Amino acid sequence: MSRLASLSPLSRLPRLAHALLFAVLGALSFAADSRAELLALCGAYPPELTALRDEFGATEANGFTKETFKGVTFWRGRVGRHDVVLFRTGTSVVNAAYQLQLALDHLPITAVLFAGVAGGTDPKLRVGDIVVPERWAYHDESAYLNDDGHGGYVKPDYLTIRHEHFGMIHPDDVAAVRDGAADYETMPVFPIDPALLDATRRAIAKLPKFHRADHDVAIHVGGTGVTGSVFLDNRAYREWLQKVWSARCTDMESTALAHVAWCNRVPILIVRGLSDLAGGQHGANPIDANELPVSRVAAKVLRQVVDEL
Repeated sequence: MSRLASLSPLSRLPRLAHALLFAVLGALSFAADSRAELLALCGAYPPELTALRDEFGATEANGFTKETFKGVTFWRGRVGRHDVVLFRTGTSVVNAAYQLQLALDHLPITAVLFAGVAGGTDPKLRVGDIVVPERWAYHDESAYLNDDGHGGYVKPDYLTIRHEHFGMIHPDDVAAVRDGAADYETMPVFPIDPALLDATRRAIAKLPKFHRADHDVAIHVGGTGVTGSVFLDNRAYREWLQKVWSARCTDMESTALAHVAWCNRVPILIVRGLSDLAGGQHGANPIDANELPVSRVAAKVLRQVVDEL
């Protein structure tokens, strides 16, 4: 028999009271942490992180603290009236999904706000314009099929044809699950938080005009963005994306980020500046010259959104 078990009920009361007190205080502390706002500010790769850190002043001199967890560096501090944490998601869907989930598991993040560059797929948009889609889809969640020798393709029984194909590539929708769901759900798209989209619309009205050498920068909220594990620089594929999804832009992270946010029931907003036209240009792709300056404009838009929250 343990010493605690040998005590009389009355003699146990102080210990039980202390245990109860610590349990209550712990629960209150956890509740306070869960209520505290912490905005995640994210970019995928160095030019985007440089623009975000400069725009939000994420330096030790401004009171930010740096922590590295499993190789990912987090800069935590305060911007205006908001507590924020700034970190890199990494490029491509697996890195983006893994590193955002790592952040959500490690920190009490209440909203995810991303700013970076993308390739434009809407022919009405120009390099330098800003797009804030209201939904995101995977364009390369797909089946690659053999032709049947008669102008068609040999389709496996499992595959439901939902979208027009691009040669052998037959796109499909992804299935996803989250807490509280009875089963996996087919997700043609992953949504962006409506309240954050509303804040973006209010923020845009307060922004100054941004200029490029050949035009004023247009900022668009709404429509669909698409993501895949490919740097797209092909005119025909770009036109197919616009035809199938009415895609405004394409990148290598955003749908994975929206997917993870949806699974965790965390609001997300994604701001993308067009660094190139995903193959719609004449000659070489201009992304190298545009990624930092366009990232800076996207970061300024995101900063105004944060100020609006």
